[in-house]
Amino acid sequence: MLRGDITVAIRNAVMNELAEVGYGRLSIEAVARRAGVGKTAIYRRWSNKLEMVMEIVSDVAERKVPLPDTGSFAGDLELLMMIVSRALQHRIASQIIPDLMAEAARNPQIAETLQRALRIHQQALAEKLVGQAVTRGELPEGTDAGLAVDLMLGPLYWRLAIAREPIGDDYLEQLAQAVTGALKAAA
Repeated sequence: MLRGDITVAIRNAVMNELAEVGYGRLSIEAVARRAGVGKTAIYRRWSNKLEMVMEIVSDVAERKVPLPDTGSFAGDLELLMMIVSRALQHRIASQIIPDLMAEAARNPQIAETLQRALRIHQQALAEKLVGQAVTRGELPEGTDAGLAVDLMLGPLYWRLAIAREPIGDDYLEQLAQAVTGALKAAA
Protein backbone atom coordinates (compact mmCIF):
# COMPACT_ATOMS: atom_id res chain seq x y z
CA MET A 1 0.00 0.00 0.00
CA LEU A 2 1.28 3.45 -0.92
CA ARG A 3 1.71 5.99 1.85
CA GLY A 4 -0.45 9.05 1.33
CA ASP A 5 2.01 11.46 2.95
CA ILE A 6 4.71 10.41 0.49
CA THR A 7 2.34 10.84 -2.45
CA VAL A 8 1.44 14.35 -1.23
CA ALA A 9 5.14 15.23 -0.86
CA ILE A 10 5.82 14.01 -4.40
CA ARG A 11 2.84 15.91 -5.83
CA ASN A 12 3.98 19.12 -4.14
CA ALA A 13 7.53 18.58 -5.35
CA VAL A 14 6.34 18.06 -8.94
CA MET A 15 4.33 21.29 -8.91
CA ASN A 16 7.23 23.28 -7.45
CA GLU A 17 9.76 21.76 -9.87
CA LEU A 18 7.47 22.47 -12.83
CA ALA A 19 7.16 26.08 -11.72
CA GLU A 20 10.91 26.49 -11.27
CA VAL A 21 12.42 24.60 -14.20
CA GLY A 22 9.55 23.72 -16.55
CA TYR A 23 8.54 20.39 -18.00
CA GLY A 24 11.55 20.04 -20.30
CA ARG A 25 14.11 20.27 -17.50
CA LEU A 26 12.07 18.50 -14.82
CA SER A 27 13.66 15.22 -13.75
CA ILE A 28 12.57 12.32 -11.57
CA GLU A 29 15.81 12.76 -9.61
CA ALA A 30 15.07 16.41 -8.79
CA VAL A 31 11.48 15.60 -7.80
CA ALA A 32 12.68 12.79 -5.52
CA ARG A 33 15.29 15.05 -3.94
CA ARG A 34 12.77 17.85 -3.36
CA ALA A 35 10.18 15.42 -1.93
CA GLY A 36 12.77 13.76 0.30
CA VAL A 37 12.11 10.30 -1.15
CA GLY A 38 13.93 7.78 -3.30
CA LYS A 39 13.20 7.50 -7.02
CA THR A 40 11.59 4.11 -6.38
CA ALA A 41 8.81 5.86 -4.40
CA ILE A 42 7.99 7.79 -7.57
CA TYR A 43 8.22 4.78 -9.88
CA ARG A 44 5.83 2.85 -7.62
CA ARG A 45 3.23 5.49 -8.44
CA TRP A 46 4.01 6.47 -12.04
CA SER A 47 5.98 4.74 -14.78
CA ASN A 48 7.55 7.90 -16.25
CA LYS A 49 7.80 11.68 -16.05
CA LEU A 50 5.01 12.36 -18.54
CA GLU A 51 2.53 10.10 -16.75
CA MET A 52 3.44 11.63 -13.37
CA VAL A 53 3.15 15.24 -14.50
CA MET A 54 -0.03 14.74 -16.50
CA GLU A 55 -1.84 12.95 -13.67
CA ILE A 56 -0.86 15.56 -11.10
CA VAL A 57 -1.63 18.54 -13.33
CA SER A 58 -4.97 16.96 -14.35
CA ASP A 59 -5.93 16.44 -10.72
CA VAL A 60 -5.23 20.08 -9.94
CA ALA A 61 -6.96 21.38 -13.09
CA GLU A 62 -10.08 19.29 -12.51
CA ARG A 63 -10.72 20.58 -9.00
CA LYS A 64 -14.28 21.77 -8.69
CA VAL A 65 -14.94 25.45 -9.16
CA PRO A 66 -18.16 26.48 -7.42
CA LEU A 67 -20.96 27.51 -9.75
CA PRO A 68 -21.69 31.17 -9.02
CA ASP A 69 -25.29 32.26 -8.58
CA THR A 70 -25.31 35.98 -7.85
CA GLY A 71 -28.70 36.53 -9.45
CA SER A 72 -27.39 37.88 -12.76
CA PHE A 73 -25.36 36.44 -15.61
CA ALA A 74 -22.92 39.37 -15.56
CA GLY A 75 -22.45 38.94 -11.81
CA ASP A 76 -22.01 35.17 -12.14
CA LEU A 77 -19.56 35.67 -14.98
CA GLU A 78 -17.54 38.27 -13.13
CA LEU A 79 -17.34 36.08 -10.01
CA LEU A 80 -16.35 32.99 -12.01
CA MET A 81 -13.69 34.93 -13.92
CA MET A 82 -12.38 36.34 -10.63
CA ILE A 83 -12.05 32.81 -9.19
CA VAL A 84 -10.33 31.54 -12.34
CA SER A 85 -8.06 34.57 -12.66
CA ARG A 86 -6.92 34.25 -9.03
CA ALA A 87 -6.11 30.60 -9.65
CA LEU A 88 -4.25 31.43 -12.88
CA GLN A 89 -2.24 34.17 -11.16
CA HIS A 90 -1.13 31.89 -8.32
CA ARG A 91 2.69 31.93 -8.17
CA ILE A 92 2.95 28.28 -9.22
CA ALA A 93 0.13 28.15 -11.79
CA SER A 94 1.36 31.31 -13.48
CA GLN A 95 4.64 29.55 -14.26
CA ILE A 96 3.30 26.07 -15.05
CA ILE A 97 0.44 26.93 -17.40
CA PRO A 98 2.43 28.88 -20.02
CA ASP A 99 5.16 26.23 -19.93
CA LEU A 100 2.73 23.35 -20.45
CA MET A 101 0.93 25.26 -23.21
CA ALA A 102 4.27 25.57 -25.02
CA GLU A 103 5.02 21.88 -24.42
CA ALA A 104 1.57 20.96 -25.76
CA ALA A 105 2.57 22.36 -29.15
CA ARG A 106 5.34 19.73 -29.31
CA ASN A 107 3.78 16.84 -27.41
CA PRO A 108 0.36 15.50 -28.43
CA GLN A 109 -0.07 13.64 -25.12
CA ILE A 110 0.32 16.86 -23.17
CA ALA A 111 -2.03 18.65 -25.57
CA GLU A 112 -4.66 15.92 -25.17
CA THR A 113 -4.35 15.89 -21.39
CA LEU A 114 -4.66 19.66 -21.11
CA GLN A 115 -7.65 19.59 -23.46
CA ARG A 116 -9.35 16.92 -21.38
CA ALA A 117 -8.49 18.42 -17.99
CA LEU A 118 -9.24 22.03 -18.80
CA ARG A 119 -11.64 22.32 -21.70
CA ILE A 120 -14.14 19.62 -20.74
CA HIS A 121 -14.43 20.88 -17.15
CA GLN A 122 -14.70 24.51 -18.24
CA GLN A 123 -17.26 23.62 -20.92
CA ALA A 124 -19.48 21.89 -18.35
CA LEU A 125 -19.27 24.89 -16.04
CA ALA A 126 -20.12 27.29 -18.89
CA GLU A 127 -23.12 25.17 -19.89
CA LYS A 128 -24.51 25.47 -16.36
CA LEU A 129 -23.79 29.20 -16.20
CA VAL A 130 -25.39 29.85 -19.59
CA GLY A 131 -28.31 27.59 -18.63
CA GLN A 132 -28.96 29.69 -15.52
CA ALA A 133 -28.89 32.87 -17.62
CA VAL A 134 -31.28 31.41 -20.21
CA THR A 135 -33.68 30.33 -17.44
CA ARG A 136 -33.61 33.87 -15.99
CA GLY A 137 -34.24 35.34 -19.47
CA GLU A 138 -30.88 37.13 -19.60
CA LEU A 139 -29.58 35.18 -22.59
CA PRO A 140 -31.56 33.79 -25.51
CA GLU A 141 -32.28 30.09 -25.91
CA GLY A 142 -29.55 28.42 -27.94
CA THR A 143 -26.69 30.54 -26.58
CA ASP A 144 -23.47 28.69 -27.41
CA ALA A 145 -21.69 27.58 -24.21
CA GLY A 146 -18.52 26.79 -26.18
CA LEU A 147 -18.39 30.37 -27.40
CA ALA A 148 -19.02 31.51 -23.82
CA VAL A 149 -15.96 29.56 -22.61
CA ASP A 150 -13.81 31.06 -25.36
CA LEU A 151 -14.99 34.59 -24.66
CA MET A 152 -14.74 34.47 -20.89
CA LEU A 153 -11.58 32.44 -20.39
CA GLY A 154 -9.59 33.15 -23.56
CA PRO A 155 -8.71 36.69 -22.47
CA LEU A 156 -7.63 35.45 -19.03
CA TYR A 157 -5.25 32.87 -20.52
CA TRP A 158 -4.02 35.48 -23.01
CA ARG A 159 -3.16 37.91 -20.23
CA LEU A 160 -1.47 35.18 -18.20
CA ALA A 161 0.50 33.38 -20.91
CA ILE A 162 1.18 36.01 -23.56
CA ALA A 163 0.75 39.56 -22.27
CA ARG A 164 1.87 38.68 -18.72
CA GLU A 165 -0.35 41.49 -17.42
CA PRO A 166 -2.16 41.48 -14.08
CA ILE A 167 -5.89 40.84 -14.12
CA GLY A 168 -7.63 43.43 -11.96
CA ASP A 169 -11.22 43.73 -10.79
CA ASP A 170 -11.92 46.59 -13.24
CA TYR A 171 -10.76 44.43 -16.14
CA LEU A 172 -12.97 41.54 -14.98
CA GLU A 173 -16.00 43.82 -14.73
CA GLN A 174 -15.41 45.20 -18.24
CA LEU A 175 -14.81 41.70 -19.60
CA ALA A 176 -18.02 40.37 -18.02
CA GLN A 177 -20.01 43.15 -19.68
CA ALA A 178 -18.30 42.57 -23.04
CA VAL A 179 -18.90 38.80 -22.91
CA THR A 180 -22.55 39.29 -21.97
CA GLY A 181 -23.03 41.70 -24.87
CA ALA A 182 -21.23 39.43 -27.31
CA LEU A 183 -23.28 36.37 -26.33
CA LYS A 184 -26.55 38.29 -26.69
CA ALA A 185 -25.47 39.56 -30.12
CA ALA A 186 -24.30 36.13 -31.32
CA ALA A 187 -27.47 34.24 -30.48
